[in-house]
Amino acid sequence: MTETTTNTTLILAKAIQEFLRAGNAESVRVVLRDQHPADIANILAGLDTGPTLTVLRMLSPVDQACTFGYLPLEQQVAIARALGRRDLVDLIRNMESDERADLYNRLSEEEQEALLPGLAQAERDDIRKLAAYREGTAGAIMTSDYATLTAGLTAAQAIAKLRREAPDKETIYEAYVVDDDRRLVGAVSLQDLILADPAATIGAIMRHDVPFARVEDDQAEVARLIARYDAIALPVINGGDKLVGIVTYDDAMDVAEQEATEDFHRHGSMAAMAVSMKDATIATLYRKRVFWLVVLVFGNIFSGAGIAYFEDTIAAYVALVFFLPLLIDSGGNAGSQAATLMVRALATGEVVMRDWTRMLGREVLVAAGLGVTMAVAVSLLGLYRGGAEIAVVVALTMVLVVVVGSVIGMSLPFLLSRFRFDPATASGPLITSIADAAGVIIYFTIATAILLPDVAG
Repeated sequence: MTETTTNTTLILAKAIQEFLRAGNAESVRVVLRDQHPADIANILAGLDTGPTLTVLRMLSPVDQACTFGYLPLEQQVAIARALGRRDLVDLIRNMESDERADLYNRLSEEEQEALLPGLAQAERDDIRKLAAYREGTAGAIMTSDYATLTAGLTAAQAIAKLRREAPDKETIYEAYVVDDDRRLVGAVSLQDLILADPAATIGAIMRHDVPFARVEDDQAEVARLIARYDAIALPVINGGDKLVGIVTYDDAMDVAEQEATEDFHRHGSMAAMAVSMKDATIATLYRKRVFWLVVLVFGNIFSGAGIAYFEDTIAAYVALVFFLPLLIDSGGNAGSQAATLMVRALATGEVVMRDWTRMLGREVLVAAGLGVTMAVAVSLLGLYRGGAEIAVVVALTMVLVVVVGSVIGMSLPFLLSRFRFDPATASGPLITSIADAAGVIIYFTIATAILLPDVAG
């Protein structure tokens, strides 16, 4: 959201609050008249539950449900608890199937049991089915409002069927062809139907090679498949290959945004947050950051221990201290670069686990080239500050720390993936701490070997 849009949203939210305080409902309706439901939700996100509920009741049932679906889940739950049972049932009936399942999962067991009797049997079964899938899977983000056709229908019959069903479907631009057992056998676009001979059968014009996901697939993989195939939606099948839902492009965008946010948090060695930065409490921010910071504090002890171990070398050549931050930071920076590139490559599917050996060889060559280039630059400074011997130590160390840091940064995402951890956990601070400790040991080992050979022996 741009700064201009944010400012406009704040202005409209304040105006609505003033109109509500003055009891001027008509002015509120005028403000909302030409607003998209998503924009109305942005305005309401800054209001308390009471005013939000008042504004929602001014909308038509369809617009009310659509706007409600754009609100943050925490706000949806608060509004649902403030609504009467009858009003909540009416709202849920007009919601998209995946959105009402998400809300249902956020309610307590008592609230769920109180809600279900007010719904039709088909609606109850649908909510229970969608709510049963594990969070983070394709099943948890799919919708059951999809269009199906059979291979024996003609193009004209299919168009007529889609016209009848359109109001209740998430999308009709892509229809899925199923057999008598609801197994997915193909797909056909609305464009294909319009351009086809009206008498042509669906079986003759449908596509057979339809990409799909299974209900247990990770939601991030579903988003990647939709992006890869540039699909409006992706069909989801169960263990018996029966079509049970679809994940739409807009849901995939939400997943991509969520995954990107979590990756940013992990790259900063933070736990993922369920609320926005703006709405997070001090206690929440503290809890999300404290664990990794404490872990990294103890990780940095290894760097301190390495320095203490080589105190004789440092005492004999104080000039070495000048280059210490420069060298170990270079290793950490190289590692963070390599990790960032590898996490993205793993996330997008550009590389897989079996590519590690080939990627390792390339990374060593690239890192060696980078290290030599940086060594040439820093050796001149070493020559000026400490003489030829110091320059040699600094140059050799630079090459090695860059290579080691890059290998650590490249390999850690692979290692985490191998043990089924999120590779984004190989964050900058974590890699930097490991590279720092390795850099200290490399630096002073080389220095001791060259400058104090008797001690090294």
